[in-house]
Amino acid sequence: MRRSWILLALLTLVAVVVSSGSAGPLTASAPVASSGTSPFALDCGLTPGSDDFFGTGVLFLDSEVEPWVDVNPVDPNIVAAIWQQDRWSNGGARGNVMAISYDGGVTWPDIVTFPGVTKCTGGPFDRASDPWLSFAPNGDLHIMHLVLNIEPPAGLPGGFGSNGMMVQKVPVSAFSDGDVDETDPNEVAPPILIAFDDKGDLHDKNALTADPTDSNFVYAVWDFLDIPQGAAIVPDRAVALGFKGAALFSRSTDGGQTWSQPKVLYNPGGVNQTIANQIVVDPSSGRLFNFFVEILNFRNDDKGAKFELNVSMKFSDDKGETWLPHGRPIRIDKIQQALVRDPDQPTATPPFDRHRTGDIIIDAAVDANTGQLYVAWQDRRFTGRAAVAFTMSSDGGQTWSLPVKVNQTPPLGNLNDQAFTPSVHVLPDGTVGVSYYDFRNNTAGGGTDTDYFLVHCHAACSDPASWVGNETKITVASFNSRLAPVARGFFLGDYVGLDDTGTAFSVLYTQGVSAANPTDEFYATLSP
Repeated sequence: MRRSWILLALLTLVAVVVSSGSAGPLTASAPVASSGTSPFALDCGLTPGSDDFFGTGVLFLDSEVEPWVDVNPVDPNIVAAIWQQDRWSNGGARGNVMAISYDGGVTWPDIVTFPGVTKCTGGPFDRASDPWLSFAPNGDLHIMHLVLNIEPPAGLPGGFGSNGMMVQKVPVSAFSDGDVDETDPNEVAPPILIAFDDKGDLHDKNALTADPTDSNFVYAVWDFLDIPQGAAIVPDRAVALGFKGAALFSRSTDGGQTWSQPKVLYNPGGVNQTIANQIVVDPSSGRLFNFFVEILNFRNDDKGAKFELNVSMKFSDDKGETWLPHGRPIRIDKIQQALVRDPDQPTATPPFDRHRTGDIIIDAAVDANTGQLYVAWQDRRFTGRAAVAFTMSSDGGQTWSLPVKVNQTPPLGNLNDQAFTPSVHVLPDGTVGVSYYDFRNNTAGGGTDTDYFLVHCHAACSDPASWVGNETKITVASFNSRLAPVARGFFLGDYVGLDDTGTAFSVLYTQGVSAANPTDEFYATLSP
């Protein structure tokens, strides 16, 4: 009898080990380029702005950076990808561009340049940035752009030119014939300017979320930098003397036809700011969560600035009418900021020894079935260099697990083991995925060899062991990230797109290609 129990226990243990170990890596499809040569005319939007505070800019033609992706919940074969097209070194791009696939990402026949946004498409603004899009549950697609003129206002030192936030919509009916006509206002609605400033202040780092529980509701959130006349501008820091940066919120209650006057969601006061605001909606409760980085400035003097970066959150149970907690937000954890150095140029003169990454940007996700919340960000606490931190909450964000390192980059003990710009997403079956770039395959002497990976977890995701053995390499061959546009460092984007098809993760990431074609956007899926 005792031997039988021992045998049963051993068989049970073996079954558990086999079950947990059999999960293994997902299988990635061959990445497909969703972008190509620039669709803009060669002579449009070429004036860099000689008096802007970053100096005369450099235009990187045929470069695509900072992608976002979403899959249509009505038809998962319809995938929308968006990015910055033709990046300037000193801020923004000649425009944002969208590609649409009708066969699950195998081909990308539709290119939308958004008429009426930038001067390259007949609009009023020099540049666009921070592209974002989100499908509503009825299949409508909502899009958001940051738009700006790079020259500061006349007579004002520092500051920005006129800038604002634009939104527009592609109704589900536009996808029916496999060809979205961007010149038809019934298929691509003209852009709506929902926020604007021409005093040198800046609307920045936006995100847009269509409510998965109600197609009438769409939410937009961003930070607004109040920059007093004569304030110092420090490109390598999030804020400097005189800045204030509240989180602003606007919503549509009629499916994107009209938008509310922007209001302050959270004001950190003083010389503090928010950045990387992003709303996720829990379908099981309807609760809205706004995650953001709260930057507290503890010193502004002749010795410089001293910052504390907090991963923070507020929530709303009335679709954004009010946000809780009142006053100070829930502070989840601190970010130990990790700038990424080029492993091939560790002693070169900045910015060419830097890779500009999402070092003060977070990504968040919610499990549609359980309401569990997940946040990932770039952090130095684990190795002293950039790695990926992950935390989760099972009680609606009131308490959070201790951050753990989830990237599976080998501990090389040098600059080749930096991992950066993570994204996080959850499949409908509860599988959690985190994607990131790293340099593990870099060989000195050529370009910086970079790859893109996704690691996943099925259960007990607050335990680092649950991620081991579950990493998938997405790039077929390493690419040279030093081909990317230089914008205070080699720039692939502050964020990367990660979504799902219902059964598989879908990724959209930036990859260096060639000197003539600096970067392209690539799409792949990862399936069991």
